[in-house]
Amino acid sequence: MITFDYYTLAEFLKEQKEFFLGARINKIQQPTRREFIFALRNNSETRQLYVNINPQFYHVCFMSKENQVKRVLEIPQKPPMFCMLLRKYLENSRIAKVNLPEGERILEIFIETYSEVGEKIYLCLAFEFMGKHSNVILYNYDTNVIIGCAHNVGSEKSREREIFGGIPYVYPPKQNFVLKKWDSLIEVEAITSSVNSLIDDYYATQIANDKFRVLKGNYSSIISQKLKKVTKSLKQMEYKLLSDSDSDKYRLWGDLIMANLYALKDFSNVVSVYDYENDKQIELKLDETKTLKDNATQFYKLYNKAKIARNKLNELIEESNTKKEYFEQVLYSINSAQNIEDLFEITPEVLENTDRKDSKNKIQDVLMIEESDGSRIYIGKNNKQNDYIISKLATEDDLWFHVHNCAGSHILLKTQNVTDELILKCAKLAKEYSSVKDSSKIGVIYTKRKYIRKPPASPLGYVTYKNEKEIVLD
Repeated sequence: MITFDYYTLAEFLKEQKEFFLGARINKIQQPTRREFIFALRNNSETRQLYVNINPQFYHVCFMSKENQVKRVLEIPQKPPMFCMLLRKYLENSRIAKVNLPEGERILEIFIETYSEVGEKIYLCLAFEFMGKHSNVILYNYDTNVIIGCAHNVGSEKSREREIFGGIPYVYPPKQNFVLKKWDSLIEVEAITSSVNSLIDDYYATQIANDKFRVLKGNYSSIISQKLKKVTKSLKQMEYKLLSDSDSDKYRLWGDLIMANLYALKDFSNVVSVYDYENDKQIELKLDETKTLKDNATQFYKLYNKAKIARNKLNELIEESNTKKEYFEQVLYSINSAQNIEDLFEITPEVLENTDRKDSKNKIQDVLMIEESDGSRIYIGKNNKQNDYIISKLATEDDLWFHVHNCAGSHILLKTQNVTDELILKCAKLAKEYSSVKDSSKIGVIYTKRKYIRKPPASPLGYVTYKNEKEIVLD
């Protein structure tokens, strides 16, 4: 990524200096600890001055509405302390002068304002764009004393320059390197309209890409952990079910005792009986303090207890399988997301696992393909869209498609004339928009909407179906 250098800052200031001079600071906001927005008004125009001191993306520009959306800026309800300090001293004040020290990446904005006792004073707001040392510093120009800064720097962090309220403001030490103009943003990237637009567009794209990458990685990690946990639990339950599969022996032993009451004695610790199911003679250990009938009853109790536990275990296994399929579907949605809006749409599922009743996130436009004969094919990008397609868009005779036993999009075909060509196209789309799009011999099932059911309390986008047909695609 191209860094924000002195030459780019100098060209930006040269281009925007006229607007800065005399501009009134109407509003100050701080979306994050490293991002600031100053609403400046001059010549009947209000513009958003965006300042970023993130070590990766440090820069300054007047931000367009489109790039404000791109940067995904959310204003906190309670502003940070430094933001409140800036509002106290700077809001409704006018900019008297702007300056760029020679060779320094420091934009100085000088503000003419009044003290609490009504005396005219000059303050300086210094934006320092210096990598990990980037900062925003407010100091009194008359006394040269720092009022506050975005990041305090004590002696434990820097031996050369301390920055915090109450001490004199000094410039950073001079760096022993040669400025290379050919590495500058204004030299590397083509200027299509203005220097400001170049800076705004370039960094908005970089920030948006980074936020998308980080959010996608975080979401993928969260769901992968949930999937790993439910898969491990599922394996443990299946192993337990397999190990307890011989519980039928208790029923058999009870039957054998009851069938041989006439030939056996009460209060025995061991009896020998013929196992007619397995065609062999076996010995059964009994409780010698109980009668034969009591021992048989005890075996029946053990059998019933094991049967109840097995049924409960089967229910838990079925529930875990449903969760596993759901998390695989969410993971597919994350991996196939194309932009940060796609990720925001599935945020409730990732962070809270909420269902459609609790989720208030707006549904993005569902992908729709319109055929020449008027047929429409709808493709869901995530569980919310999949649920929306089934619940809101589909009618009972519409055809629903999905890859068999794999995560993927719900495909809905609305048509007045079902043809083999349309069915094959929808099946291919179901494979293309799935986690197995690069595999061969993939089965795609399809059925009418009226044969699809969403079980009560099931996860978002989960359905059961019947009367389905299957197409195998290479």
